[in-house]
Amino acid sequence: MTVHAELVVLPPDEWRARADAHAARADALTAGHRARRARGERHAIEDFLYEYYAAKPAQLRRWHPGAGVALEAGPGGPPPHAAWRWYRTDDDGRTSVDTATWSDERGDTARYVRSLLTATAARPAATGCFGLHEWAMVYRQDTHRHPLPLRLGGAGTDAVVEGHRIRCTHFDAFRFFTPAAVGRNTLQPTRTTQPSLEQPGCLHAAMDCYKWALKLGPLVPGELLLDCFELATEIRYADMQASPYDVSSYGLEAIAIETPEGKAEYVRRQRSFATRSNGLRARLLAVCADAAALTSR
Repeated sequence: MTVHAELVVLPPDEWRARADAHAARADALTAGHRARRARGERHAIEDFLYEYYAAKPAQLRRWHPGAGVALEAGPGGPPPHAAWRWYRTDDDGRTSVDTATWSDERGDTARYVRSLLTATAARPAATGCFGLHEWAMVYRQDTHRHPLPLRLGGAGTDAVVEGHRIRCTHFDAFRFFTPAAVGRNTLQPTRTTQPSLEQPGCLHAAMDCYKWALKLGPLVPGELLLDCFELATEIRYADMQASPYDVSSYGLEAIAIETPEGKAEYVRRQRSFATRSNGLRARLLAVCADAAALTSR
């Protein structure tokens, strides 16, 4: 690895090794989903990661070096990235992300992501919501989003909602509240207020580090994208364990947030996820800063 004209330059053997390692890691992370898809099976927990975030395994498998990294051509010619969107190959044969073109086309996205992540990371993690957003999504409703039974039944689930103060700060969770639950939330988040409400204690905000990594596209190194995906997967499982759904069919124990012990366990995980997601936010913000610096030169 060398530094050339303010770019980190990777020789063919190095970038190929990184690309191969990335593909193997992505394959391992998506193996279950791909096998189920081939069999036509659904998964109430993991399908969310592919449908809500709208990224396919093939997209996760594609390795990007990230902004500020150039790939040297090998004996077989330029890297495959040379034919990909938002890449350019210089006269010296080195291929890198064309940050100027990407910024021209997606600059508003980068600026929004940078602003949102900065604001989120600067706030203290708010605990005490206990994952009640999932309960509010089924409150007083006969049909549910997932084909799983309710652990406490309909009446028991409604009683938990009615016995707690709901403090959801995340718009993309709040917008799925049932009509009867909307007025029970102490806040009324909107897309406009998202940057002023998002906070690192929110499990959905932490999962969304993966969303923002996808939005930043080739600017994000493949390793960082998969780190975000791994955390989102772990959080998704915890989110469903703390939900009103019975997830025992997946071999999982409930985080019974209606009990003191369940609340304590939820907060413990919440704090851990907040710390880890802030680490990812810092890395994503560094990507945004690097891309902006390269574009301005």
